Amino acid sequence: MISTTHIPRQAIDGRQAVAEASPGRVVPKPVPSSQRQDPRRYQLDQIKRRFSPKLGTLQNGTTTVRLQLKPSDPDFPFELEHLDCELQVPSSYPDQAPALLVRNKDIPRGFCLNIERGWDKLVSESRDATLLALVTALDKHLEAFLSEQKAETVTLMSFKDTRHLEQPRTALGELPAPISQEAPAKPPTPPRRPYVPEESFTPEQIATAKARRAQEIRQLEARMGRMSLYQKSADGVVYTLPLEPRRRAELPQGLQSVQSIQLIIPLLYPLQALRVLLSDVESQDAEPLEEAFVTRAAQNSQLTLMNHLNYLSQNMHTMAKQIEATKLAQLAPTFSSTSNEHASKAPEAKGASSIDRADSKGHIHVVPRPPEWGYAHESSGSDDSDSESWDSGADSEEGGVEIASNPPHVSGVAQQVERGTAISFPTIELYGIELLQITILNISTKCQRCKTLNDITGLKPETEKAVNCRKCGSPSTAMFRQEMVHQNSTRAGFIDVAGCTVADMLPSTFVPTCAKCSTPSQGLVSVRGEAVTNVCRECHGRFTFKIPQVKFLAITPGSALPPTVGPRRRQEKLGLHAGESLPARGTCSHYRRSYRWFRFSCCSKVHPCDQCHDENEDHPQEWANRMICGWCSREQNYAVEACAFCGRSVIGKRGKGFWEGGKGTRDKTKMSRKDKRKFRRVGGGEAKKD
Repeated sequence: MISTTHIPRQAIDGRQAVAEASPGRVVPKPVPSSQRQDPRRYQLDQIKRRFSPKLGTLQNGTTTVRLQLKPSDPDFPFELEHLDCELQVPSSYPDQAPALLVRNKDIPRGFCLNIERGWDKLVSESRDATLLALVTALDKHLEAFLSEQKAETVTLMSFKDTRHLEQPRTALGELPAPISQEAPAKPPTPPRRPYVPEESFTPEQIATAKARRAQEIRQLEARMGRMSLYQKSADGVVYTLPLEPRRRAELPQGLQSVQSIQLIIPLLYPLQALRVLLSDVESQDAEPLEEAFVTRAAQNSQLTLMNHLNYLSQNMHTMAKQIEATKLAQLAPTFSSTSNEHASKAPEAKGASSIDRADSKGHIHVVPRPPEWGYAHESSGSDDSDSESWDSGADSEEGGVEIASNPPHVSGVAQQVERGTAISFPTIELYGIELLQITILNISTKCQRCKTLNDITGLKPETEKAVNCRKCGSPSTAMFRQEMVHQNSTRAGFIDVAGCTVADMLPSTFVPTCAKCSTPSQGLVSVRGEAVTNVCRECHGRFTFKIPQVKFLAITPGSALPPTVGPRRRQEKLGLHAGESLPARGTCSHYRRSYRWFRFSCCSKVHPCDQCHDENEDHPQEWANRMICGWCSREQNYAVEACAFCGRSVIGKRGKGFWEGGKGTRDKTKMSRKDKRKFRRVGGGEAKKD
């Protein structure tokens, strides 16, 4: 081992011992044999492995390579996802240079020329470079090519020769008679609008308006900020809010698809007007309603934002009807004046029609309308009288036959009458589904008498089902009336109940209809908060529906059940008086220390104990939930030890005895082995008896 401790410090540095290698030791880069034999095919295979392009061949043997070049520079300044290139490699390559064509439609042609010229420059500078090396160099210089000044291009426009349409000729080839040209009338000058100065406000009014605006916006965000369609602009002026019209079916056809609105709240609201824009509808259908809302908001400036939104949601159909009535009232005088003008000009036009046909339209032959084109409901005797009306000028130009107006056929489930309890899914999500219906509904109801929850299952459309309360036995009925759920309606139907109220929806069976082939699917069980995905049996398309929320709206209260048919049960008369004790203070031969009577729920009769009930009745007993105190004769709910009115004990001494009226001991032969008293030492009383 050689030590470096005695080497001078000046002899150790970072320079190499030899600056340049001798030319005899330089070895050229190895070239594969396949590249030497067929360089064109070898380089095309490199492009294939790198880009997976589409290859083609032209008539002259040139190979076209269509590839997508994505910029590799992470700081590429242009919004270009990829460069669509077509590389043309001649059959004599590498003797003949390859060409590049840029096929991107989103890049102007001038910049495409810059890229193609840059490619030619790279090819001329690097004659020995492979195709893959040239494409890599293009990717490296792509930013520089796009940054150059746009090359000038020429756009070719084609024009259609319409000179033969300017001077129409008659059937004999003669030019029509010259028409006397009159000087065109000058359009009337529109009246000048008077200058309206911009309204100004005092600082006190502005401060009051800003405070009120902030308060109402806080209320708006608190109530609607958690909804899915809620959005707020960056400047806090435009709010996108969900809208659910109360009677969507009564709206005009163009407004039934509305799902949300854009509420525009000016910065100086309410000093400046409040505006609204309806989303998901055409502008010509929404503008009249938007103007009506602005007018009403200006007239009722004392109302809050939530008041305006609630009014729009509840009365949109009424506002639309008022707008249509106003339009009809405006068109009525115009229609009457137009009809009078047509009536006055009719005889003149009828007398001059023959002259016009003979002079200016001699080449036109009028073909009478065939009699079978008449109305289907007309009689044969009215054909002659109606032939003149069919040959009138207005009808002969437009033509056509009136089609008998048949009533539209309503397919599927018709719209139900709004009564009972409406069930709807406000935020339902439908993907690939055009219709959704409930075929078997399972609900949870609350008894009107004891407020106990009961389940009603297997509800089918238009089929009434009756159940009894599991606690009080009160009867109740329910019937489901079905409706279709789609993108413009979230209501699934109505539930008519009697003797109960609807509490919740249990897992039910739904039948979705595919949006692609309109084929109903098999029944799928779903419940609130669960997403169901399945495949159509006809077109094998995937569809999904999810019910995040179920809403019940009681439109009309549930009716009470009719009284049961048959004789009413006679009320038992016991002859008791409050404050007096029961006979023998309520005791019996079975229980000597039970000071009360029990009213059994099975027959509503009073007996001192369960054994007395079994001796006097012919049915099995049920648990008694009421009792009569043996000290004060007051009936009350069952209590364990003491009366709720007089406070005296009804079981002898409190805390003594194992059962009411017992002797204080148990039969050990009948006691459970788990009872610790079974094996406890016998007391002194029984020991003395022994």
